[in-house]
Amino acid sequence: MLALAFKFIKYDRAKSVGIITAIVISIFLIGQQLGLLFFLMGLMGNLVGNSPVQENDLWIIEAQSNNINAVNSIDKRLVQQIGSLNDIEHTYPVILAPARATFLDGKTASVTLIGADAPDFIMGPTTERIKEGNLSSLTTPSTVSAEFFSSKTWNTNLFVEKAIEINGQSAKISVITKQAQAFGASLMYTSMENAIFLGNVSPFKVNIIIARLKPGTDKEKVRNDIQQLFPQLRAWDAKKLQQSTIKEILITSNMGMSFGTLVLFAMISGFFIIGLTLYSSALDRIKDYGTLKAIGAKKSYVNKLIIAQAFLYAVIGYLIAMFLLAGFKFGVAGAGLVIDISPLFALFLLFITLLISIGGSLFAVRKISKLEPASVF
Repeated sequence: MLALAFKFIKYDRAKSVGIITAIVISIFLIGQQLGLLFFLMGLMGNLVGNSPVQENDLWIIEAQSNNINAVNSIDKRLVQQIGSLNDIEHTYPVILAPARATFLDGKTASVTLIGADAPDFIMGPTTERIKEGNLSSLTTPSTVSAEFFSSKTWNTNLFVEKAIEINGQSAKISVITKQAQAFGASLMYTSMENAIFLGNVSPFKVNIIIARLKPGTDKEKVRNDIQQLFPQLRAWDAKKLQQSTIKEILITSNMGMSFGTLVLFAMISGFFIIGLTLYSSALDRIKDYGTLKAIGAKKSYVNKLIIAQAFLYAVIGYLIAMFLLAGFKFGVAGAGLVIDISPLFALFLLFITLLISIGGSLFAVRKISKLEPASVF
């Protein structure tokens, strides 16, 4: 069956090239747009993603926000009050302070200082996201981290011991992170004391309280207890807060709608282009299909032959599209765009390819199934 289908494909090379090109363009666009969307979604929740989150952690922020990137300050005394609860093992205050970094070459950049107590550095960055330097060096006065991929955005060289200014105060870079970017902000990690000094923030305010629970504690019960005792606060499981952040940004920015529309139109256009081209190809070879029926081929056999052609088109187009996506992935990696083509994502694209190609072939199947053998003679 597949051998005969391949002969049909070779017979009309012009239309075969058109169908395969339509599949390649559709799948490449779908893979590219979804890959970029997943990358941006990762950036949206990277304040959580960069952190060494543990299962028994609760992230506590002011009650009005569902977005970790946009939280108001809360009274620092709440750190001790929450830490005094029976089921809490330890509480860690965190400061998020907007600031302006100025480099010696005159370049400036808006950054967000992430301050946490040493040596835990509860907000990270995790070890695998540190390219150069040592996390413990952030305890040195006026030292911060910088993101490797920000150097292109800021058009300046970044290296350990580089002198900079933050909000007019002298500072230096002691850690270079990699893939620790955030959505719409450049993160600079430092100690709590440095964040207060360089960020010009009140020492009596914090933005996040991370509560580490005692082993065996009912996490949901503690979360409800905190919210009842402190109605101005809301306690989150870190992963749920990350998901909430991504959802809110996607909705408020219409980014989800934009990417979704592009993917949907790529699928629809591919479906109809492939379907109509297969339909046209079937009309050109209607005598061949009629002859097959006339010599005894059943309708189901002819239908399967058309679907087999669509399957071969899908496989060829999919392989070419995945090759192009792999090239795109490596091409943008140097700019900090990390496109993850996981096995699950690759299987999803294969499913979409088969759906578009085989689904489009139903136009031709419907036409040929009604064909009477005598009508072609």
